[in-house]
Amino acid sequence: MTPATRQEVLGLYRKVLRVARNWQSASGQIEETMREKEYIRNEARTLFRKNKNVTDPKLIKQCIEECEARIEIGLHYNIPYPRPIHLPPMGLAHKQGRTLRHQEKLRKISKPIYLKSHDEVS
Repeated sequence: MTPATRQEVLGLYRKVLRVARNWQSASGQIEETMREKEYIRNEARTLFRKNKNVTDPKLIKQCIEECEARIEIGLHYNIPYPRPIHLPPMGLAHKQGRTLRHQEKLRKISKPIYLKSHDEVS
């Protein structure tokens, strides 16, 4: 990892912790706000620790993009949890006899970047 990349990753970690510190839930209830703040901190700790030994520059860049996307989406929708994708069960397959295996491949390809690590941790 280059020093510039290291600084970028540490800056993202600090940004996530600042977001958690200043977080206010959509409902405004204190209990829910505290629960969401704790979720943000725990999710950040888990994912950053999981990826601390990543050395591939492409994978590091992908993790950085995912982190930035999750921060922006969380702030925009005021929801700390990853937003699920809603696809109909057979909505991606063509009618000319595609197999279920191909359907799963299409579903995996269509998954947004901000949900890649969520499935691995959950």
